[in-house]
Amino acid sequence: MPEQIRDKYEEPIKEGDHVYTRIRGGRHEGEVDKVVTSKEEAKKEGVKNPPKVYYLAQLLLNGRVSK
Repeated sequence: MPEQIRDKYEEPIKEGDHVYTRIRGGRHEGEVDKVVTSKEEAKKEGVKNPPKVYYLAQLLLNGRVSK
């Protein structure tokens, strides 16, 4: 698994970065809250296919954090 997650411009993605992704004709965006890269972290976070970047809006939608 990669040690560092990179964006399409090969820049590393780290906590605190502002990211977005296009999905289903729309767009999800937010500040990076957590980057899951290892299988151990993935198991703890409930991620099936690491690596994964979590951002606050995504965590709110999934019920992982409350307002």
